Amino acid sequence: MAEYDVVVVGCGNAALCAALSAKENGANVLVLERAPEDEKGGNSYFTAGGFRFSHDGLDDVVEDILTDLSDAERDQIVLPPHTREFFYDQLMEVTKYQSDEDLANLLIDRSRPTMAWLRSHNIRFVPMFGRQSFIVDGKHHFYGGVNIEAVGGGAGLVEAELAEAQKMGIEIRYGTAAIGLIQANDRTVTGVKVRAKEGYSEIPCKAVILACGGFESNPEMRVRYLGSGWDLCRVRGTRHNMGEGINMALAIGARPYGNWSSCHACEWDISAPPYGDRWVLDNFQKHSYPLGIMVNTNCERFVDEGADYRNLTYAKYGREIMAQPNRTCVQIFDQQTVAMLRDEYRIRQVTKAEADTIEELAEQLELDPQKLAETVKEYNAACGDQPYNPAILDGKCTTGIEPPKSNWALPINKPPYVAFVCTTGITFTFGGLQVNTQGEVQDMTDQSIPGLYAAGELVGGLFFENYPGGTGLMSGSVFGKLAGESAAAYTTSLAN
Repeated sequence: MAEYDVVVVGCGNAALCAALSAKENGANVLVLERAPEDEKGGNSYFTAGGFRFSHDGLDDVVEDILTDLSDAERDQIVLPPHTREFFYDQLMEVTKYQSDEDLANLLIDRSRPTMAWLRSHNIRFVPMFGRQSFIVDGKHHFYGGVNIEAVGGGAGLVEAELAEAQKMGIEIRYGTAAIGLIQANDRTVTGVKVRAKEGYSEIPCKAVILACGGFESNPEMRVRYLGSGWDLCRVRGTRHNMGEGINMALAIGARPYGNWSSCHACEWDISAPPYGDRWVLDNFQKHSYPLGIMVNTNCERFVDEGADYRNLTYAKYGREIMAQPNRTCVQIFDQQTVAMLRDEYRIRQVTKAEADTIEELAEQLELDPQKLAETVKEYNAACGDQPYNPAILDGKCTTGIEPPKSNWALPINKPPYVAFVCTTGITFTFGGLQVNTQGEVQDMTDQSIPGLYAAGELVGGLFFENYPGGTGLMSGSVFGKLAGESAAAYTTSLAN
């Protein structure tokens, strides 16, 4: 069997960035995808395709990232800068300053160049008009830091990357799971053990890049690391991220790193299937909660819906929903905000109720009518009279109730009232492997394991307890590109 320079394990955004990077740096690359071809793409396929990166505003990104933007579209956009300092501050704030400084700085400093690199590989980008902006004074005012997405969302991103890989001559084997790493006596990784329909085999190579996701699809590992009840949550994405990449690295002495007891988990329609739907994709998410209130099945509010921009709270509120009775919450809106709800609230597969009174709404939801009416009345009475602006942190808050609502606290008093029933959808886990600033996997003695690299969800140390939206795809791209460069350089050094 021919020996490959680099074997990339996985076929999502991080893996494909690693493959493209290794190939353009001279390596002979093989990509192994555990899933069959009709389920390819990992979790990346199910995302909205949004990227958070540092930039200085609209004029800074139109030349080499938003290259398809028309003059008319430019005139309708207010895109605030997302500076390096702002990116760093937001990442550190949401992770309570636990994010690894070296990895955080690497992610941030390489974010914008990596976006331009993706565009050079025929990945097209557009502003996220429908999800990350509000129309104020006739213009789209973008907010929250993640304002640009790949054309076609996550599915479009993966398909474009696969097309580029095919054009560059990168081989991809579907239905082939890497299940173990092969090492020489000097600890050097020299190949992978694989499982396919035909049976077991070994693939020799000079370097391996693990980019096959976390353990979010594995109910046993979820309970072991996230806690009791997490076997019952829905999975937003692929059913194939079973933690095998992490486990095969740990088996040869890699250091576990990061926040193993936490994850990215968000508000997910209660009618969603156990794993991601490749037609509905991420539209089961329900992320307009800052425009209303959320209550549990005891009719009690349990989070500050306006604590910050949605992008900085949605990934931790899934855990809050898991802690509620029946792992369920209800989002409630009135006619002041219904028209502003994101498109995901308008899909056919939505769990929705509508009524002219709160009591009637409660009856449809099989909740206590009197208790829900009291909760809404208490909330309404606590709302201040500050000006309302959904595109900024407007400071329109409640007083005298717990939990408070710190921004966007409009009374719910314009019928008909609309409610959506949600549960928790897990996106990815935060615990993983330790890598250095070359993307090399570290062992228990803080030495690099020769020939082993990692990228994407299974890199630990970036996210703790929470996550700033749009950073996952950006991290996968940055560390995938880095791992590909490093692995290609390593294989070249072996030949010299």
